[in-house]
Amino acid sequence: MIKSQTKNQKSKINKPLVGIIMGSDSDLGIMQAASEILKQFDIPHEVTVVSAHRTPLRMVDYATKAKGRGLKVIIAGAGGAAHLPGMVSSITSLPVIGVPIKSSNSIDGWDSVLSILQMPNGVPVATVALNAAKNAGILAAQIIGSSDETTSKKITAYKNSLNSEVMEKIEKMRKEGWENQFDQV
Repeated sequence: MIKSQTKNQKSKINKPLVGIIMGSDSDLGIMQAASEILKQFDIPHEVTVVSAHRTPLRMVDYATKAKGRGLKVIIAGAGGAAHLPGMVSSITSLPVIGVPIKSSNSIDGWDSVLSILQMPNGVPVATVALNAAKNAGILAAQIIGSSDETTSKKITAYKNSLNSEVMEKIEKMRKEGWENQFDQV
């Protein structure tokens, strides 16, 4: 079953714009970060398990129907051999963002990173850092925001808040007696 989520559940049910898929429910702890940041940006999305190895026909069905169902981006998390993002990208024209996951049978996550990163020409997958589902969610929001001004403004505000957080930390360091070695910009 596909679980659709949006920050404002009380409003009318919006069609998901982003699909978050993973090879196993054991990946949910990592992939949840993508869902949380998409909720923060009020981007409707769905979350489900689609295994390239255990449910290949489900994967093909999901990828071939995603665009027709209104999805704009797919975030695919996978560990180990991590074929899911690449296989989905080979089937759909939608942008696919791969999240390599350090799984229990992983080689420190390198197997997942390299499986997703080393795609052949013609089958691109945008790849974020190991276990970096939050960054995948932000990248998906930026893709949506490239054609949606409301989302773009939310992303700009979010990035400005990151700047403000750093500036507050710098000020705290100054107050604690750490010397500033650099001129302020």
